[in-house]
Amino acid sequence: MKSKIHLVAAIVALFCIASFFTATILVELFGSEKSISTVKSLIVTPGLFILIPVIAITGGTGFACARYGKSRLIDGKQKRMPFIAANSLLILLPCAIFLNQWASVGLFDTKFYSVQGIELLAGAVNLILMSMNMRDGLRMTGKLHRNTPDSSNV
Repeated sequence: MKSKIHLVAAIVALFCIASFFTATILVELFGSEKSISTVKSLIVTPGLFILIPVIAITGGTGFACARYGKSRLIDGKQKRMPFIAANSLLILLPCAIFLNQWASVGLFDTKFYSVQGIELLAGAVNLILMSMNMRDGLRMTGKLHRNTPDSSNV
């Protein structure tokens, strides 16, 4: 049961960050200041109220599932998870809050776009690390196999 909860939480967390990232890029490219403000507001509420608990659930269930196992894949996941959590809490969370506050009052200046760049970079890093964790988790469960050369074509 822990592994199913872990899988669902990981998928929701990855989806949240991917949707925040995608919505931010699209609204910045094609949206008005009002739509940017709306996206920033939605990322904070309800977005962060979904993302923060699912990242905690993903980490907690992941450590619980890995408690009795040792492998290179588990070690890799365990080394990435603290960085994902720290990146989320120390960079993405404050950036989202500040950007929402500034956008809500129409403050789209150099400071806004500098923080926006930091948020996008940190979000991309988390997407990559979380995707690597998901890949390793699927390999551990046998649902994803390593790419091996097809010897029948030789």
